[in-house]
Amino acid sequence: MTAATVEFAKMNGLGNKILVVDMRGRADRVSPAAAVSLAGSPETAFDQIMAIHDPKLSGTDAYIDILNCDGTRAQACGNGTRCVVQALAAETGRKTFTFQTIAGILNAVEHEDGTISVDMGEPVFEWNRIPLAEEFHDTSRIELQIGPIDAPILHSPSAVSMGNPHAIFWVDRDPMTFDLDRFGPLLENHPMFPEKANITLAQVTAPDAMTTRTWERGAGLTLACGSAACAAAVSGAHTGRTGRRVTVTVASSPNRQALTIEWRERDNHVVMTGPAEWEWSGTLDPATGAWQRSISSESGASAS
Repeated sequence: MTAATVEFAKMNGLGNKILVVDMRGRADRVSPAAAVSLAGSPETAFDQIMAIHDPKLSGTDAYIDILNCDGTRAQACGNGTRCVVQALAAETGRKTFTFQTIAGILNAVEHEDGTISVDMGEPVFEWNRIPLAEEFHDTSRIELQIGPIDAPILHSPSAVSMGNPHAIFWVDRDPMTFDLDRFGPLLENHPMFPEKANITLAQVTAPDAMTTRTWERGAGLTLACGSAACAAAVSGAHTGRTGRRVTVTVASSPNRQALTIEWRERDNHVVMTGPAEWEWSGTLDPATGAWQRSISSESGASAS
């Protein structure tokens, strides 16, 4: 490894695999090639990279550049933002942070119990801002289905943007019983979604609870997706299936702690609260993706 390397932490938010990379004090960025290389290693495989850069706007603490495992850039990642907050809180002792992303400004706070709340901003329902390829006056139920026309397996999703486009398919049984790894790629890349979309199956289990599973745009099947949980919670309230405050159990997550999502009436903002977990730390080259685990991290050192 060389002086060109930076520190990173392997973390997760409800199982959502995150690399938090410290790019502060540098002018370069984590390259798409580095992201693909890191994603291809079993030890560093991730859903999103959260690269922390020096702030670009006065009043913010950092600019966060988000990359998917295929090297594309993402607008939002709620689970990843919680990981960034935990890392910076441990470093600085602070509890509140304001971040800039390409999707806008995110405010976050770490609570005394270790959970972290992220203000994900306002949901967007207008068809051309999500965006969709066709005009829909009501995006709470758009015309899209998978399967036979007279007996579709999935149909009539709710579409919404949480800084990134989402399609929520409402199902009446456990989302884990659906073949999402087969349907997911078709729906993510459907012509209806000019910028592709995150595809979520959501089962409402109570007026204040639901279970979700997500195929994530640019990442594929993921153990958890925070922005998708927010999109499902908002869509549940928007369609009258739930209230504005719900617990979301992510069916595919190894961590059975639910997310709490509140779509606030007073300012229309969506606030997500949940955990983050540090796994181990190391250094990496942001240009190539070559990496090395810190000697002090658990399980000793390894390199790629």
